[in-house]
Amino acid sequence: MESERRMKMNQNQNFDQILESAVVANWVDLMRGARSGLIHVEYGFVANGTLDYLQFWSSITRGHWLLACAYRMSASGFHVTGVHFDNGYASEGLAHALELVIAHQNAFAAPRNLGRAGLLQIATPTQQEISAATASVSEAFDPHQLRVRGPGLGLNSGAARY
Repeated sequence: MESERRMKMNQNQNFDQILESAVVANWVDLMRGARSGLIHVEYGFVANGTLDYLQFWSSITRGHWLLACAYRMSASGFHVTGVHFDNGYASEGLAHALELVIAHQNAFAAPRNLGRAGLLQIATPTQQEISAATASVSEAFDPHQLRVRGPGLGLNSGAARY
C-alpha cells in the first residue's frame, strides 16, 4: 500500500539546527541516565551537497568519548550503510529523526562549506530546551503532512514520536 502525504518543513531550520534538535530531543537516550554530559556531532557532505556521514559521540565522563551512533551513505570494508548504534547505545527516537533528516536533507539549508567536516558540540540541555527541541523536530516532520511512499521510515499509524 502506498501512502502519499505532503511534507511540511520548517523553512527557518538549517541542517545544524535540525541535528541539534534531534540530539536534544533524545538527550536521555544518549546520556544513559547521567545528569550531564556532552554530545559531539561530526558530519561530512560530498561535493554535490549530499550527506556522506554522521557520527554522534557521547561524553558522560569528562575527556572520555564513546561513539553512540553513526550514519554512512556508502559502505566500505569497515562499515555498512545506514544508521547504526554502537557501544550499547540505542534510541528509536534519534534513529527515526535521522532517517527523516537523511531522506529529506535537501529541505534544510546546507552548511556553507561542503568540503569540510561539520562539527556540533551540544551541552546538557534544560528541560525547557528538551521540550522545545522535541517540538521543533515534530514541527519539521509533521507526520500528518509527510510525503512518504510505502511503509518506509516507520511512519505507521501515528506511533512515531515525530
